Amino acid sequence: MVCMAPGGVGPPGAMPGAVAGPGPYTAGLVTKRPVFGCLFEIVETLVLTLIIFLVIQNFVAQPYKVQQQSMERTLEPEQYVLVDKLTPRFDAYQRGDIVVFKPPADWGDDETPYIKRVIGESGDTIEIREDGLVYVNGTVLDEPYVYADENGDPQPTTASLDQNTWTIPEGEVFLMGDHRSNSSDSRTFGPVEVDQVIGRAWLRYWPFDTFGVLPTPIYPELTQTAP
Repeated sequence: MVCMAPGGVGPPGAMPGAVAGPGPYTAGLVTKRPVFGCLFEIVETLVLTLIIFLVIQNFVAQPYKVQQQSMERTLEPEQYVLVDKLTPRFDAYQRGDIVVFKPPADWGDDETPYIKRVIGESGDTIEIREDGLVYVNGTVLDEPYVYADENGDPQPTTASLDQNTWTIPEGEVFLMGDHRSNSSDSRTFGPVEVDQVIGRAWLRYWPFDTFGVLPTPIYPELTQTAP
């Protein structure tokens, strides 16, 4: 970026900045913008960009890399999802949502967030019976997303050794991975406080050939049995 230094006023038709006088035409002086001013603009732009990035990541959306196998085959390790942190502020987490959350201290030694699916909401009673199915408020849950073997048979859900029924307190959710036999979830560490949930995973964007919005089941069987 350059700027023109003040010059004399030439005769009519003379080039702007030309110096008046009897001698030949002389162009006005051109000086470069001070180095300090250019550096200030660069720093200002970088700071503004950083602020915008931090605001977006902390309050709007954040990328997350799937590192566990607990959501196979819905989400595979090394895939990337975009986590929505904005809408949960006015739209509560619902059954079927895939969420990223901070695990209990005893389970997250490396501080790596977990990614699971919401199975139970506040007030629900979750029961895992010997038939390998999950019951919500006494109604069997239709779970087409559960990991299936090579023959297409869905993997049975098993409970922990000491508990198979949970009533979800206010302000908490019950979370399980889709790959039930390869998931540390609420069956072992119990319901999770909503305050520990980072956000709702809604878009898978990498690898690019897997790009797409993550669908959320609607569970009509629970709606039909609701009082």
